[in-house]
Amino acid sequence: MSLTSDQMELREQDIRKHYDAAFAMLDGFDHAPRIGVATQPVTAEERSPGIGTRRRFRSTTPGLATRRVERTEGVRVLDRIEASDGDDPMTSPRQAAVGAALRRAIAIALAVAESYEERTGLKDLKRQNLEAALPADRRTAFSELLAAEALIGLHVFANATAFLLAPHATEVTVELGDVDEVLTDNVQLALHGVLWELDQDIAALGTDEDRMVATVMAFAEALMEKIALRSEGAPRLEAFRGAAWRVEADDFAIRGFEPARKAKGTVLTMTFKKPHEVVGNHIAKYQAMKLSKMLMAYDFDRRLNPFAELGGFIFTFMGDGKPGTGKTTLIQMMAGLINDYCKVAGYTFRYQNFGIDNIDSYQGKSGQNANAFVQNVLDPQVIGFGTIDDIDQIAGKRGDRQSSAGQQEVTAVFMEAFAGANTVVRGNCTFGMFSNYPENVDDALRQRAGARFLVDGPQTREDYIDILALLMGKKHNIPLGEHELFSAQEIKRAVARTFEGHARPHEEGLVKVFDRVQAQVGELDTIAKMGTYLKAIQEADERFTGRAIKNITDAVKVRAMDFELPDAWMENPELFLRKSYDEKSAMIAELRVPITTDMVIQEINRYADSEFRYADKSDEVAIEAMVRDFGRQEEAKRRYLEGRE
Repeated sequence: MSLTSDQMELREQDIRKHYDAAFAMLDGFDHAPRIGVATQPVTAEERSPGIGTRRRFRSTTPGLATRRVERTEGVRVLDRIEASDGDDPMTSPRQAAVGAALRRAIAIALAVAESYEERTGLKDLKRQNLEAALPADRRTAFSELLAAEALIGLHVFANATAFLLAPHATEVTVELGDVDEVLTDNVQLALHGVLWELDQDIAALGTDEDRMVATVMAFAEALMEKIALRSEGAPRLEAFRGAAWRVEADDFAIRGFEPARKAKGTVLTMTFKKPHEVVGNHIAKYQAMKLSKMLMAYDFDRRLNPFAELGGFIFTFMGDGKPGTGKTTLIQMMAGLINDYCKVAGYTFRYQNFGIDNIDSYQGKSGQNANAFVQNVLDPQVIGFGTIDDIDQIAGKRGDRQSSAGQQEVTAVFMEAFAGANTVVRGNCTFGMFSNYPENVDDALRQRAGARFLVDGPQTREDYIDILALLMGKKHNIPLGEHELFSAQEIKRAVARTFEGHARPHEEGLVKVFDRVQAQVGELDTIAKMGTYLKAIQEADERFTGRAIKNITDAVKVRAMDFELPDAWMENPELFLRKSYDEKSAMIAELRVPITTDMVIQEINRYADSEFRYADKSDEVAIEAMVRDFGRQEEAKRRYLEGRE
């Protein structure tokens, strides 16, 4: 992938010139831990008798003297890696890959640190300090710049390590604690500190090759998190945050303290469904098909989707309906469409589902799982589709005493990710929340679903004939009869008919509001009249807030994009997928249709119907629970009185 306009190339020669220093660090150095506590022997066992243990390299920083606080020990990370397979004297390919990745990660970190030195003047200050000519009024700035360079070097090292080792990761995981030995005196001492702690972790946890790789990966992730937190209040980091580098040979991008994840897709084992195999659910199916094509407009160089900029992109949606109405089938259809489109375009597709098995009994782990799920789907280097099935069981209502701590953690993570202060919608991914009981989902989280897909299954006689014929298959001799198979599933005709059905509300409570407002102001054909209708809805249901209005206007913008990108654009990448961002944007703008009052009224009614439906169900559930409680109280009173007689 080529450089973007805001990126600088980190030249290969600038990286490779640090290879010797990087290898020397891995081969052996002395380090006296200041913060971390050694739990393992520092030096790995010798591989062969007769090989000396005197280290060939001792780290030095020009102009700086580091104070030793306790006895020095030899740290040999390469030997520790090679010891992960027991007594085998040969270095395995995976061990060599880990060693090579660590060497390159250190070299990249040193190259970026060197670039930072030149951009900030730190290089001159180091020279002056070496010559004992550093002005007194520059010493504070010198210390701050050294600390900033150390943080930058540690982050880039961890970021590059995680990125380069991603292809070697397996399903094996390890649990690491916090990274303690984070020193900020200077970049070399900082790298020595974390390599010492990595050596300790490999000794404790890397009992075989899979666990050794998992340990290094987990350490890199933990170190990135630690440095991101430390960097929030640290000075002198603007030159790093405001710059971006790219290592072309590795397709590795460095953007501040943002993790760069390897564009690794998901091997999907699900059974994909074709659109005609989704019977009924016309609007949900139509919007899912449109959204699948919208995702393919994403521009990897600009890291933005024209639909996200022009309006009409669905970042989050809620699919709700009774059990057995086709939510799983809808997921299978959408994932299949995106998967096929990505194969044609040569894009990486990542699908992930967040299920009940991600709720953990350990405090904080559920939130970590939810955050990892969100970040994997958000990865700007892939086309992502994340689903949360049965979200009413996974995300707890705030204030609900029956919700576990893990469920509350998940709710907090999803609320921040889907519509938080730091949420950035690039248009490369979408999240679908599905539930049979959406009334049990926290109100604020549910309202973060920008679109509503009512998954109500087959409705008409034709739908039931179609689904019976589909599920029966072809291994029978029963005649079809007088029926044109799947003609009722012709999407545009069915969708137009369904949208028109929302010219009036469906829920009884909303119908009363609609009729009352229309009797007062007449036909809802102006912004003022429609605003009056919205206020009346809010008076009837206080949960109908400003976020609801935003979701409605977003849905109207989706209707303005009420077209499907032509199938030919998905089949031949040269027609659309491989064009520049500006060309894609212009092609999409030409297809946009005008916004009408009918569209606005239909979307208000569709959204408000869903909220009234949820409220009615929620109230009914609460009433039934109270009736059961009263019944139990009466029975308990009866038994109590009988026992006293």
